[in-house]
Amino acid sequence: MTEKRLMFLCILLSATISLSAQETFQKDTISTSAGPLVITFLGHGTLMMQQAGKTFHIDPVGGVADYTKLPKADLVLITHHHGDHLDPAVLEQIVSEKTVVIETKLCAEKYPKGKVMANGDIRKDAGITVEAVPAYNLVHKRADGTPFHPKGEGNGYVLTFGDTRVYIAGDTENTPEMKGLKNINVAFLPMNLPYTMTPEMVADAAAAFKPKVLYPYHFGKTDPNALSGILKNVTEIQVRIRRMQ
Repeated sequence: MTEKRLMFLCILLSATISLSAQETFQKDTISTSAGPLVITFLGHGTLMMQQAGKTFHIDPVGGVADYTKLPKADLVLITHHHGDHLDPAVLEQIVSEKTVVIETKLCAEKYPKGKVMANGDIRKDAGITVEAVPAYNLVHKRADGTPFHPKGEGNGYVLTFGDTRVYIAGDTENTPEMKGLKNINVAFLPMNLPYTMTPEMVADAAAAFKPKVLYPYHFGKTDPNALSGILKNVTEIQVRIRRMQ
């Protein structure tokens, strides 16, 4: 086999794998008073949600999806400035004239076209209410003693679709602000070390604010089934495991 032929077959195989991945994203549908909310699990910390003809992208980054094949965004939410959550090149692919990009102050240094929300801010965009929740480390720190995610730098977001409140935590630990949340129907909580939470920390937070549906996400090499085992007797919380490592 010639070198050119081998290279062509590798490119073709890569394209086939990419297309296959696009076709096999897991999806869930959540019933809300404003109509069905379709959640597409793109991978790691990246999600796409669709409702009533509008598309919401959360932490869109390259490597998890071919964004040229996905719908343009009505609203983009970026939790923080790390490269596995903020990708300016991908944003240029999904942003249109009507798109609103919500981001943090540090994100705006890399992508200055968005609307900055600080911890505690509330606003309405694309027909939903968005609340910015602090996202930060309490325990896990770098070698120099600084947290992987200092308080005030990152956001989680509570999105209200009709009567349904969806919490996307971003990179955080089980903070008092998280544990104090009310009336959360669906929650996405990160579970990878050393940057975010252990399964025990996720379970501690979930037991405090009791989301009806809990998705561990951004979990890397952590076994998500460990969380299911810890919460097996907490009947108010349904743990759903999807491909979000």
